[in-house]
Amino acid sequence: MEINLNEQLSQYSLLIVYASMALLAVSFLLSTLHMAQTASAKTESESEQAEGDVLVRTKTESKLMSTASLWVMGVATVLLGIAVTMRGIAAQRVPWANMYEFAISSTLVILMIYLMSLYLKEVHFIAPLVSGFSLISLGAATSLFYVEVSTIMPALQSYWLVIHVIVAVLATSFFYIGAALHITYLVRKASWSQGDSNAFQRIFSHFPSADTLDRFAYRFIIVGFVLWSFTLIAGAIWAERAWNRYWGWDTKEVWTFIIWVLYAGYLHAKATRGWTGTRAAYLGLVGFAAVLFNFTIVNLFFEGLHVYSGL
Repeated sequence: MEINLNEQLSQYSLLIVYASMALLAVSFLLSTLHMAQTASAKTESESEQAEGDVLVRTKTESKLMSTASLWVMGVATVLLGIAVTMRGIAAQRVPWANMYEFAISSTLVILMIYLMSLYLKEVHFIAPLVSGFSLISLGAATSLFYVEVSTIMPALQSYWLVIHVIVAVLATSFFYIGAALHITYLVRKASWSQGDSNAFQRIFSHFPSADTLDRFAYRFIIVGFVLWSFTLIAGAIWAERAWNRYWGWDTKEVWTFIIWVLYAGYLHAKATRGWTGTRAAYLGLVGFAAVLFNFTIVNLFFEGLHVYSGL
């Protein structure tokens, strides 16, 4: 009876994840429509024939779409939180012992950090990137990585699982928001380089300045780097407890260190070399690409002591 109940709870959790995905799709649609509506309002305001009431109506509709998008994202985040909690109850442990659980937990934290960061006007405009990436992440989790609840191997039965993985999840979330800001920076720079007649320029004209986007991306990555450094240290301590060595050149360990080096290089280039703008944005995106590589390719196609983090 207990096994069937846990399996049922796991299935309900999966259904709620699907519901969260549906809401994220709505949020993504609303946020992209908001961008298009904003560009339309700017075009109308530049037209000599535009009427005042038309401009007011267009701007009001745009604001309503933006607000609705964020509210829908908030509800999706609550549902995803319920799904992650139910998965943990069904598994009778913390819900991040495999790729499916790590993916849904990481997506939840990304959404939570973004929503908590909305008091910063500069991150308001990356809503389509956050909802879109979250939708893709959950889609991959449910279609490619889903596994039934199961017990975990002895090496994972430690409080270090909670410490090590939750900090890694937090670091990944900050890295992604930094990457989203860098993407926005690059698109904004590219749109403005096309000249006044470029449609993309009108879409991104209401975004913060390029320098502001670059500065906030840097701040998010600093936080992510501190958390990732702790992830590396906590992982070494856990490895000593589990396998009686701090470092064994396991594939997962090596890529965790590579990610640390890439972001350390990013911060060093920003602080001492004066790297700003495009070069810093590309380097930051390379760092996050390494994070994605570590989670997907390394987990799926490389062998090592961390195979339990795969399927």
